[in-house]
This record gives sequence, C-alpha cells and structure tokens, in this order.
Amino acid sequence: MCMLLAAASSVLTAALPDVARAGAEPLLAYGARIVGDDARTRIVIDFDRAPAFSIHYIANPERVVVDLPATAFGFPAKDLEARGLFKDIRYGTMDEDSARIVLTATKPVRVALAKVQADEGGKGQRLVLEAEITDKAKFADLVKAQSWSEPVSPQTTSAIAPVEKPAAGSDFIVAVDAGHGGIDTGAIGVDTKTQEKDVTLAFAKALADRLNREPGIKAFLTRSDDSFLSLSERVVIARQNHAGLFVSMHADTLKQKDIRGATVYTISDRASDKLAADLAERENLSDQIAGTATATEPPEVADILLDLTRRETQAFSISLAESVLASFKDQVGTINNPHRHAGFRVLQAPDVPSILLELGFLSNKDDEKLLLDGEWRNKMADLLTDAVKRYHASMVANGG
Repeated sequence: MCMLLAAASSVLTAALPDVARAGAEPLLAYGARIVGDDARTRIVIDFDRAPAFSIHYIANPERVVVDLPATAFGFPAKDLEARGLFKDIRYGTMDEDSARIVLTATKPVRVALAKVQADEGGKGQRLVLEAEITDKAKFADLVKAQSWSEPVSPQTTSAIAPVEKPAAGSDFIVAVDAGHGGIDTGAIGVDTKTQEKDVTLAFAKALADRLNREPGIKAFLTRSDDSFLSLSERVVIARQNHAGLFVSMHADTLKQKDIRGATVYTISDRASDKLAADLAERENLSDQIAGTATATEPPEVADILLDLTRRETQAFSISLAESVLASFKDQVGTINNPHRHAGFRVLQAPDVPSILLELGFLSNKDDEKLLLDGEWRNKMADLLTDAVKRYHASMVANGG
C-alpha cells in the first residue's frame, strides 16, 4: 500500500510541475467533508486544481500526515471537524511553498485509499482519503517502512555551537517570537473563537514596531506571517540573529475560566507549580501538533563552560522577568505569583536571556476582550519596551 501511495504521489507530482515548483500560485482548498465511524473514515477535500501530495505516519500518538504544496484553506473549519477514526484534525501553512494536514487518530489506522479525481461538476479536483483501523504492529510497520523523515537538530548542551557576538557599540537586538502559527493554531478564544496564533502575531508586531522606535534597539520577528516554526527553529533564529533577548508571546486557555491576567515564565529544570508544568507540557507539544517527528536527544555531555553560560543566562532571564513585572505594576493585571518557571523548550537557548509571556487567557472573557483591543495591545507594547530599556540599561551599567 505504501508503494501504491508513493507511486501515486510521484505520478501526481510529475504531472503537475507548476504545483510542485517553489513560488507557484497556491492551491485553493475550497471545500471539505468527512464521514465515517470508528472503523473506517473518508475525507474529501475540494481543490481548484489537482494537488500533488504525500502521506506519512507518525507514532505516539498515531497520526497521518498529508503534505501538500502551498495551499490556501478556504472552507469553514466546521466542515472538517474531527470524527470517526480521528480525534483531532489540523491543517495550515508550513512555509511559503508547503502546507500540511495532520490527522490524529483514536487508534492505529492505515490509509487504504488516497487518490485525486475530477469533481463531477467540473469545478476542480478532489483529494479522497479513506482510512481504516489496523493493529499496533501493522501501524508500527508503516512508520518503519516509510522513507520520509524530517531532520531535527539535536538540542543538547554539547551540540550547541557558539554564535559570534555582535560588535561592541552595535544595536541591542531583541527577538520577538509570536507563539504558534500555521497548522499550530494554539488556544481558541472562549467567546470569539479567535485563534491564539493570530493574537500572538498581532502583539509581536506591535512590540517589534515599538522597540524599533527606540534608538540603539533593534527588534525582529521570528515569524512575520501565519507560518509554522518548530520550537528549535525559533531558538536557532534568535541565536543566528545575535539576539540579546528573546520574548515569546502567548495567550493560553485554562479549564478554570475565572483565572485571568498576565504571567511571565522563565526556564527551569523543575516547574515552580502545576500550572507552569501543565503549560510547559502543552507548549512543548507544538512540534507534535504540526506532525513534526521529534528525534530522541542523545545523552548530554558535561561541558562546564557551557553550563556556566546557561546559569548566567538564566539569571539574566530572571532579571528580565522582574523588569517586565515592575513595568506591569498597577498597569496590567497579573495572576497570583506572576513569575513562574518550567522546562519550556522555546526558552532553551543557552546564551540568550529568554522569557515566555502569557499576555492573558483566551479562556477568560474579560482577558479575551483585552487581547483583541488595539489600545490595550499598544499599552502592553509601551510597558514591555520600558522593561527592555530598563533591563538593557542595567546590563550596560554592570558591564554587560
């Protein structure tokens, strides 16, 4: 079956060079539907023209990944709500030339049929996928037999190469990271159903714009549009651009709808509390939500100098968190014990002080209103800019 899918995919790609070529006009997925039960499920997606596609499997949990060329998804989300064999369905942009659909299964599955066929009405082409149950051993064989793999850079202290420091007297560089993006939507607003990835991008742009108005400070975005970045990519982008600070913006949801307010997180091997631990666990799943295969990290090799660098960076991160909370005092509501810590993968750069800022909770209606308010967004950008300036001034005064 894998050979059949691979052959089908190669035939489609060969027949559609314009679709496969980088920079081609994106496909339009204008319709979708899903039917079936917990033994067999059929998914049909309508495109304006025939899509090249490939199918892969990822375990833990069992997922089917459908890779596509650049695609605009124009159908209502409710048309492809999870049902039957699938408990979660995500789709969206991976980068400017590719998109992805990730089907998280309730049990081991296999794709029994995958084909592209003409729409009866002559409007375009359909991608038809039929999945059926299989057993764990056969699913494991599917994972093992496929040739597709996605390289993942090991993120261990021994594997991290030093990045050249910017020249003395150059601008102080701040990486502003909009959490989630592309296929990884993040949390969903309780009232407006706004997606977290859109909230974080709006705040990130506002903060970067505000910081760039300050002399001696240069801010850049890790992502400037609705595209997916793995957690390790965000870290690498910050380091490659010689960032002196890394600020990751988020707006999560909680089961307790009455909890609201901002929180600042720094990295730690041990979580400060259950709320921090749970949040870190969810945020660290971003790569899996996007269907990215995570490589097992090799054992960490002791490196005394790098360990000292990490400890120093962690101290600077705490100083930045305290500066942010000082700016928020009497200006922005925060949760109890607003500085918390846990093992966030996105904060793991050993030489870039980093914080994860929860702007508020999309699960709380009052917070949600603020998160969508342009004036409040600009106020937050002003306060965060003051915090960065104060932190930078302190570092300069201490010879940093």
